[in-house]
Amino acid sequence: MDITEKREKEKQTVQFMIALYCYKKHHTKKGELCEECEKLYAYACKRIEHCPHMETKTFCSKCKTHCYAPEMKEKIRDVMKFSGPRMLLYNPVLAMKHMISQ
Repeated sequence: MDITEKREKEKQTVQFMIALYCYKKHHTKKGELCEECEKLYAYACKRIEHCPHMETKTFCSKCKTHCYAPEMKEKIRDVMKFSGPRMLLYNPVLAMKHMISQ
């Protein structure tokens, strides 16, 4: 898999996780994001686009270079903690691909 494809898959996974979080926590419609979650997604996409370790990257939490600002890091951590385990119920194929590719 080339780096461009890896970046796109990472964005898809993050989008799904944020959308699930927003749906459950902020009571939005499925697939829609509130303003706060939209900002978090846009921020995460910027970080993914500029990740210097994408070629060998696993999970961001395991990375030696933390590129998220502290406030955004906390928000994405909350999303991951909530959505990660639920991905198996809501999108098992994406969850398994995410686990295998990392």
